[in-house]
Amino acid sequence: MYRVLLVDDHPVVITACRWLLNEAGIRALSEAHDADSGYQAYVRDRPDVAIVDLRLPGQELGGINLIERMRSHDPRARILVFSMHADPRIVRSATDAGASGYLLKDAPPHELPKALEQVRAGGTYLDPQLATRIALLRADPDGMAAPALTPRERQALALLAQAKSYQAIADHLGISYKTVINLTYRLRQKLGARSLPDLVRLAVEMSRPSL
Repeated sequence: MYRVLLVDDHPVVITACRWLLNEAGIRALSEAHDADSGYQAYVRDRPDVAIVDLRLPGQELGGINLIERMRSHDPRARILVFSMHADPRIVRSATDAGASGYLLKDAPPHELPKALEQVRAGGTYLDPQLATRIALLRADPDGMAAPALTPRERQALALLAQAKSYQAIADHLGISYKTVINLTYRLRQKLGARSLPDLVRLAVEMSRPSL
């Protein structure tokens, strides 16, 4: 059993998070609805993990300031961002401020307890939907070259990172072998990979949840 603080100003989100965490056996959950009360609750309750939305009342990205205040008070603070913002620059700002994890609000329900546990245990967590964008941002800090990948292309890329063969990818996705070849060709074009091994290397790098 460990203590969790949830800082979010949306009652529906708070109710949903409380239910999901209760189902996962986490019942020591306190809440706050803005940055100031979130900081006061953190100091008072000393939670093992804080779940923080970035868009809080008072300023557009008040959650980033809250993360900085929490880490200033407690350099060992474990903070998971739970946000609708998928812009890799915002993700990087949150992690630079001190967040150990970043989960999108449209993630599957089972991802919240998983992300929370990884952050609580001292690890890092990055929403799988963001892995490609973050990797491309590292390669192109201005974000000018980041291409848009379709859901199917992202699935194929993730399977390539697992060293799956074309036939295994086709079987997993329920598509033809030829379609996998076409997907791989488009991925090479979009990501600037010179060869299949280069694309696999890039896929592995993108799959790493390094924050």
